[in-house]
Amino acid sequence: MSDTVVIGLDVGGTSTRAAAVTLRGHRVGSGRAGGGNPTSHGAERAADELRAALRAALTEIDPARVRAGAIGLAGAGRLLADPAGRAAFDRAWQDAGLRCPYTVHGDALVAYASGTPDPDGTVLIAGTGAIAAAVRGRRLDRVADGHGWLLGDAGSGFWLGREAVRRLLADLDRARTPGPLASTVLTALLGSAAIAPRPRDTVDALVQVVTRRPPVDLARLAPLVVDAARTGEPVATALIAEAAAHLAESVTRIRPPGAGQPVVLGGGLLTGDTPLAAAVRAEIATRWPDATVRPAGDGAAGAAWLAALDLPEATDPAALHALLVPTP
Repeated sequence: MSDTVVIGLDVGGTSTRAAAVTLRGHRVGSGRAGGGNPTSHGAERAADELRAALRAALTEIDPARVRAGAIGLAGAGRLLADPAGRAAFDRAWQDAGLRCPYTVHGDALVAYASGTPDPDGTVLIAGTGAIAAAVRGRRLDRVADGHGWLLGDAGSGFWLGREAVRRLLADLDRARTPGPLASTVLTALLGSAAIAPRPRDTVDALVQVVTRRPPVDLARLAPLVVDAARTGEPVATALIAEAAAHLAESVTRIRPPGAGQPVVLGGGLLTGDTPLAAAVRAEIATRWPDATVRPAGDGAAGAAWLAALDLPEATDPAALHALLVPTP
């Protein structure tokens, strides 16, 4: 058992991380590569990054020791339904010297597994986008939101950025002097907080800057909202409260009232010490007072644990989780 290795990968749009661990909890390899999501980058490029991360993680060990693997990524269902994409991932797996089977899971399940070994619960993720999911028997059950910037992702980083710009535009329409958050957003987008003699000229410039860029670029303004909320800036504070309410509402779609199973919070906006994380925790405490709230942790380690559960040695999932997944 001590020689058995499992490998997990957390594949995102900007980075791919791999962890090789023994069933006794010793990390024997780690790898990192560029974004490997096939939806964002295409199957072949994604497979190249997968291959690079795997090879780095296996530098010091014999791939024959690896008996199971798991990959977590957004859009897992699309990969599984695409024969060319799955074939590209199969080749990357084999090129790294691996002959064991591997499973593909949605990133929401991997985030959940990185935070708790409980078989049933809820995961809420808020980063650039936002999604909530119910987990049953360590499998994704029902999902809420995650509909993308055009139709959903309420309370996400994109949502915060867009709403900050919308409130800035409303101030300019009313000929109001922009407040601290609005001035910061104005500087970020136009390079200066100065308002043109005709405020409409500034409005037109803002609209042009925003619409000429990919819509999701608005998510880069979210940290400005978070930082302003830390200082108590009124508009930012209101946006954080509204975002938390949106995220909690998404959870209500897939979680019954009074449920006591754990809630795992994932994504950059909810795993750190942010005002949004605090507001979401407060919403959850009000709506589900018996629930334990836990932060998501190392996604690659969570994926490795999911891989290990397919082995006959995995008779105590909770104890194995304590060994393989670092406490966030």
